[in-house]
Amino acid sequence: MIKIEKFVVNPLGENSFIVSDETGDCIFIDPGFYYEEEHQEVRDYIKNNNLKPVKITNTHCHFDHIMGVEFVRNEFDIPFLAHREDAFWVEKAVSQGEMFGFKMNPVNPIDSYLIENEFIEFGNTKLKNIHVPGHAPGHVVFFNEEEKVLIAGDVLFYGSIGRTDLPGGHYETLISNIKNKLFALPDETLVYCGHGPETKLGFEKENNPFLT
Repeated sequence: MIKIEKFVVNPLGENSFIVSDETGDCIFIDPGFYYEEEHQEVRDYIKNNNLKPVKITNTHCHFDHIMGVEFVRNEFDIPFLAHREDAFWVEKAVSQGEMFGFKMNPVNPIDSYLIENEFIEFGNTKLKNIHVPGHAPGHVVFFNEEEKVLIAGDVLFYGSIGRTDLPGGHYETLISNIKNKLFALPDETLVYCGHGPETKLGFEKENNPFLT
């Protein structure tokens, strides 16, 4: 059984996740840890739960989702995985931050690329990669079929959707991908979003003003 621990971090209130299972193996998803106290909280959580980090996997690479990549990569000596189409955002990490008034340190290149319909595996767990561009060109979401859990980054929010006005964003593409790829998953799927509270796919089908 998987456990998903959410950390609300950095000045933009981004949701970072540590996902683990009964083996003690874990992965980081979208580590946006920015402040030293957030770094220490991560260290404490890993130690207190006897976890073994094995990789970093990002839904996308906007600056608020990669603020903690180098900290995590160096602290635990693990690789950073993301989609090839978002590699340019990693290269522009510093200028991304500056554009929004934040100091960002450089982020080293992606170690390995995520490919649609392949699986992220750790411990006894598999998460399927689904490519859902529109918010960012390399945006993926991670779906666990057994437990009906979706980690959706900034594609879908409670009652809203991701912005599409940044480079590589496209509104019609995002709407189409949500309806055709995400809404094909079970209605009871619990969605962990990149900002804000969790939701369910069935609720968003019926109530999200962008999608009804």
